[in-house]
Amino acid sequence: MGANLIADGATFRAWAPRATAVYLNGRFGGRDAWTKDPDLLLLKDSGGYWTGFLEAVSDGDIYSFYVEGVGSSGYKRDPYARELTANPPFPNSNCIVRSPASYPWHDGDFHMPAFADLVIYQLHIGTYALSTANAPSTFLDVIDKLEHLTSLGVNVLQPLPIDEMETNPSLGYNGGDYFSPDLPYVVVDPNVLESHFERINGLLAAKARTPLANIDTIRSGPNQLKALVDCCHLCGIAVTFDVVYNHAGGFFGDDHALYFWDRFSNGNLNNSLYFTDQGWAGGLSFALWNRDVRQFVINSAKFYLAEFHVDGFRYDEISVLNRLNVNTGWSFCQDLTNTVRFLNPRALQNAEYWPVNPAIVASSEDGGAGFDVTQHDGLRDSVRAAIDAASFGEQATLDIDAIAAHMYPVGFASQWKAVTCIENHDIVKEGTGLRIPTLADKSDQESWYARSRARAATGLLLTAPGIPMLFMGQEILESKQWSDDPKSPLHIDWSTLDKEASKTDFLHFASDIVHLRSEYPALRAQNVNVFHVHNENRVMAFHRWISGIGADVVVVWSLCDTTYHEYDLGFPQPDHWFEVFNSDAYDHCPNPVVAGNGGSTNASGPPLHGFSQSSSITIPANAILVFATHRGD
Repeated sequence: MGANLIADGATFRAWAPRATAVYLNGRFGGRDAWTKDPDLLLLKDSGGYWTGFLEAVSDGDIYSFYVEGVGSSGYKRDPYARELTANPPFPNSNCIVRSPASYPWHDGDFHMPAFADLVIYQLHIGTYALSTANAPSTFLDVIDKLEHLTSLGVNVLQPLPIDEMETNPSLGYNGGDYFSPDLPYVVVDPNVLESHFERINGLLAAKARTPLANIDTIRSGPNQLKALVDCCHLCGIAVTFDVVYNHAGGFFGDDHALYFWDRFSNGNLNNSLYFTDQGWAGGLSFALWNRDVRQFVINSAKFYLAEFHVDGFRYDEISVLNRLNVNTGWSFCQDLTNTVRFLNPRALQNAEYWPVNPAIVASSEDGGAGFDVTQHDGLRDSVRAAIDAASFGEQATLDIDAIAAHMYPVGFASQWKAVTCIENHDIVKEGTGLRIPTLADKSDQESWYARSRARAATGLLLTAPGIPMLFMGQEILESKQWSDDPKSPLHIDWSTLDKEASKTDFLHFASDIVHLRSEYPALRAQNVNVFHVHNENRVMAFHRWISGIGADVVVVWSLCDTTYHEYDLGFPQPDHWFEVFNSDAYDHCPNPVVAGNGGSTNASGPPLHGFSQSSSITIPANAILVFATHRGD
């Protein structure tokens, strides 16, 4: 489909079953053809596909389709265009012929980590790494943050949707063109591009890889996105794309878009070639009952796997997709997930589905939708509720039982089937929920209460079952809600890391507990036993272990504003237990007055909490402790 370079030229293929004529127009091979030239009329087959070949077409040539139909005539963007022009600007853009082989990949030895070992980092390309006032950050700007992400220890980068959007700025969920990267995320200034080129080659040299031959290698938008994925892989970080297949966004007024691509009458939305009249979030649902539309959407995933080397997908609101396509949504999901799994069995397929439904991650052979994992709100909502309640002081009632009830995703065969978080792009967007430090202390987001409760919340996320996900800025105690508008003050100010010790301290904490998760396999294992919950004391303790091996770990969690001394707690075995992590150590790091257990405790006390032995320990205020029978790697 679309424009594909072959020997001596390129093939062009478009789907327009009800069109009366489809002409190829553009600037190619020294020819400037923007007419209904009979030589440029594509040939229609019985399936409604229009096909042609043109000689002397090369990478970078410009094209568009002129479509005649019973409703109207005019230009349409190629739905499969690999890149769009900035001039004329979107939505009047033309399409650019691009060779998928023009980027020299360096990631041949990269493999997706085991799902149980994943720590996901979600970010918005346009606001994550702002470097120019009032302008969005770019794919290449994110490369400059890879040292930060590598040090943090995350191993999956999950950007919000990156395909061409109908609006700018955009959160990412009103996609217009599903095969071309969003133009605002592409560097066009030659001086800025030169500096990025030098830094990318510096990274390649540090990884003992062949440098990019010249700056033209990353001049195109697709190659800049490929460079981001490639560099992530070299840093040991997988990349999963956020894709929106439940609807496409707000094409009304964009005459060059998908809606009535074959120029049929637009008096009835059901006449649309690609969409039904069922709406969601300002757009319409794909007509997934139609085999060709179904294939178009699946081809989007295939394209990202093949041409951008992505390691999986976060599928937006599959519950909406299923609801708007009552008779076909579930079978579409099965076709989609089976196709992706056939092409890349290691690809992570993460479905957003509300309310949480274990059938979404059951295999298609068993009647499930076939996704690998699903987002889960149980731990998120219960932890956020507890943090919010704690902000009202010592007399407030906290429901620690609710947290304990959601420590393991009920109904799931494996703990890693659930993707958990305490912040994400929906929850803390401008006008919605509060970020954890603000939720923890409404009056002072820099206070000890905000800092300590944020450490407790993030620490629990990273020691509990499930695949944890951090939202951009969470690791540096960001307290502001976020906006997708780079002109807004609601964005991460990275310069504060050099000015505010509390942010540096929190980054140190976050990095250490992410790495703790990798050092202690029990924290990623299947088993969890919440053996102590005390709502009045605001304390919870749970045991993690590996079946048949042991490697036991005990996690103690407190949202009490005062320190407990000589708190009796059961332990799984009579042993010398090392205190391998204490979040209190990270306040004014290293904390000169840290409350703790001197590095270890002996479990030699009487039976307690279902165990045959216990120990009397110190539990710092608003803290998380991790005990293990051995030191980490």
